[in-house]
Amino acid sequence: MLVPASIVPPYVMASRSRSSSPRRTSANSAGVSSRTKAVWGVFVASMTVVGGLMLALDRGPRGGADGFSLPPLAALAGRGGVEAVLDTPEPIVKGRWQAIVIHDTGASSATPESLDQQARAVGLRGLGFHFVIGNGNGLGDGQIHAGQRWLSQVNGAHAAGKQAEWFNRNAIGICLVGNGDRRTFTENQIERVTQLVDVLMRECGIPADRVYLHRDIADTPSPGRFFPQAQVRAQLGVR
Repeated sequence: MLVPASIVPPYVMASRSRSSSPRRTSANSAGVSSRTKAVWGVFVASMTVVGGLMLALDRGPRGGADGFSLPPLAALAGRGGVEAVLDTPEPIVKGRWQAIVIHDTGASSATPESLDQQARAVGLRGLGFHFVIGNGNGLGDGQIHAGQRWLSQVNGAHAAGKQAEWFNRNAIGICLVGNGDRRTFTENQIERVTQLVDVLMRECGIPADRVYLHRDIADTPSPGRFFPQAQVRAQLGVR
């Protein structure tokens, strides 16, 4: 049976742009510098415990020498192009992946880059999902992005719940941009997630009863009440 998918990881939040500031006097600059250091000091201290715990469980790839470089992402779009996700630099080993978990971001707009930055802010080694599917707000409608964790065939950092460790180690994490509790996903998103799940099931030998919504494995509504579970199940041929 198709199981519903994901609690939004604590790092999934809307990103904000910052406008540039006019020049200040040296005195004002010193004051701003002091306040900035104080704010960052509080932030770092508050995230130490949470970030440390998540980092201990995270086995994802590092992004660069300083740990903040965005991981490479493979952009995939087009009706016939979903199978391209199987062309990974690191070979897909049969039996490596045993389940699939479907999530939503909980926010109407997001990109793999913004999700990556938010993940790193809490100590993870980059984007926790293996795939992100856009809704046209920040990422193309129905566009699939394959993250570095998928390209390198390594553990995800997307699942919550009592069995989070097992699912992060053995399950492929797919995230739909949007808040499924507030509005429906786009037709292109549903078509793409269905195609992607179907391809992954066939390639990895994952049975239909191991395709979960995050809410099935954790105390979360994700991917939301508007996720068309019955429609996706029917399109996958699940009875």
